[in-house]
Amino acid sequence: MKLKTLKFGALLAASALALTACGSGSGDNGGDAAADDKKMNIAVFNGWDEGIATSELWKAVLEEKGYEVELINADVAPLFQGLSTGDYDVTTDVWLPVTHASYLEKFGEDIKDLGAWNEESRLTVAVNEDAPIDSLDELAANADKFGNRIVGIEPGAGLTEAMNKSVIPDYGLDDMDFVTSSTSAMLTELETATKNKENIVVTLWEPHWAYSAYPVKNLKDPKGALGDAEGMHTFSRADFANDHAEVAKWMGNFKMDLETLYDLENLLFVENDTDDLQPLVKQWMEDNRDFVDGMTK
Repeated sequence: MKLKTLKFGALLAASALALTACGSGSGDNGGDAAADDKKMNIAVFNGWDEGIATSELWKAVLEEKGYEVELINADVAPLFQGLSTGDYDVTTDVWLPVTHASYLEKFGEDIKDLGAWNEESRLTVAVNEDAPIDSLDELAANADKFGNRIVGIEPGAGLTEAMNKSVIPDYGLDDMDFVTSSTSAMLTELETATKNKENIVVTLWEPHWAYSAYPVKNLKDPKGALGDAEGMHTFSRADFANDHAEVAKWMGNFKMDLETLYDLENLLFVENDTDDLQPLVKQWMEDNRDFVDGMTK
């Protein structure tokens, strides 16, 4: 299996905490104001592939319209911080009402919700398809079959917070080792377990291309510890619409169902092994021109 996303995350990790001054912001832009109006950046969560896919798509679409767009990778907390201070213009992957709720409590007054582009997403705990359990309420009693480990993603992720606050205490999983490091590390462990035909428990979410790449199944959540379906929202700095009214309107009206998103993700992350996503995005755009044209109507 080609894990392009692991390479992508490694390439951008060095910029995870960096903030950029190229966002329009609310201060003095200097220079040619008209030129600055065509410049913007999109902040992308490390390792969250729906955010990578939609950000790459918006970059290509906006550049067709004459904009100059920079993608900036960041971890969750620095991303929200940068959005609130105006260093970042927009991000396409804020999950509500549960996953990123704590960040909205902290930064919500300084950022703006442009709208949900999909409301079918959900947090999950997944195991290999042939694992001997089907539900989270069976996991504690069978922890030894999974090496007493749950493999998570980034420590600051909303999914990690949901595991620590709800899933682990609600299902009595405190004796299991909940390992958190990065999405890339989790996917590496999932790949290794798949090759070795070993049992594994990972924290995941839908949509994610891993469901196409690996034989996994979601554990049932009878206690609802992971919450219900969530919306994936585009958020901007507070005054973004003042500087980019046209783009704010386009992004606010944007909708993408899971079938369309999976089609894009599979092309970018499963079917190809490259760090240069823009040629693939442009290929997808040509194959889905009606959808792409609708993004800027």
